[in-house]
Amino acid sequence: MIKLITVLLLILPTLALGHKPSDSYLTINVEDGGALSGQWDIALRDLERAVGVDQNRDARVTWDELKARRAELEDHILSRLTVTARDGDREQVCTLDSDGLKVDDHVDGTYAVFLLTGDCGLSPLSLTLNYRLLFDRDASHQGLVEVRYGDQPGQPVALSNQHREQTLSRDGDGGLAALATFFRQGVHHILIGYDHILFLLTLLFPAVLVWRQGAWRPKESMREALLTTLGIVTAFTVTHSLTLALASLGLVNLPSWLVESAIAITVGLGAASNLAPQYFPRRWVMALVFGLIHGLGFAAVLADLGLDGGSLVLTLLGFNLGVEAGQALIVLIFVPAAFLVRRTAAYRRWFVPIGSVAIIAIATVWAVERLAGAL
Repeated sequence: MIKLITVLLLILPTLALGHKPSDSYLTINVEDGGALSGQWDIALRDLERAVGVDQNRDARVTWDELKARRAELEDHILSRLTVTARDGDREQVCTLDSDGLKVDDHVDGTYAVFLLTGDCGLSPLSLTLNYRLLFDRDASHQGLVEVRYGDQPGQPVALSNQHREQTLSRDGDGGLAALATFFRQGVHHILIGYDHILFLLTLLFPAVLVWRQGAWRPKESMREALLTTLGIVTAFTVTHSLTLALASLGLVNLPSWLVESAIAITVGLGAASNLAPQYFPRRWVMALVFGLIHGLGFAAVLADLGLDGGSLVLTLLGFNLGVEAGQALIVLIFVPAAFLVRRTAAYRRWFVPIGSVAIIAIATVWAVERLAGAL
């Protein structure tokens, strides 16, 4: 148990410096004859990381700085995307060029928008995308891609360092591809979402304990611990699924800084409840209320895709199932381990309070950083 506490304290600086997930948004429209058009939205912070756009080193990328490096940026991004068209037995690598640049505000910051044109030299039955942007700088980067054939609904996929290539067919079942890839995206998002993980852990720390006579006491049975855990996880799932759906549909739209700051505050409050449990007797209520805020954070991944109709339903379903799978993995690892050591003084008198204080410290750093970023 002492080793576990030491590990927690050692990773505190890493968690406190954790950054938002890195995503880009690529849309490709395929016309009859093989002509391509579209746009590629890439965060300014990621372009700075990849190429170095901030010439005066003032931690701000201006429009003039972006324009000054435009040619270099276009060469850089286009060299990291290969689109191959297939028509029966024929195969042709498509040409891609950028013929415009603008900026746009996404839910998590300002993005450069590269307007794309291209030609495949044939009318494709399928496109194979090989995506390599930023993986040398950030292995957790994701490329969120939507391919549209003429008037057909878009086919969204998520490309990652582990899944760099994807083939999308004109007549294929893009919905199933979206379901599978965004399931992986949901798992990925929860596992790298340190704030979501820490919030869940703050509620699970005492799931194997009961507050009695001014101290934490061990629960007598695994069944009792599992019922507590089930109540917490169910409440959190219901409300974060609700706001995830509402935000992805565009029915709820709050500034990213506000949502992320609120999430950090929920993490701190969740940890504080472990230090004064007499004031928080029903932890599932906390999970229910704060889950509304965390769902808005999950939705940031999907909100900028601009999906509609069936593609949105399947993408949302796959992503939410992935989030739940990642969440279940955390629960299945932590709760049985905590149950085994629940009777030890090290867990009740050291791990829970020290771990909670450490999480409060991390949450405070996050809240200050996120609120300061809005100024």
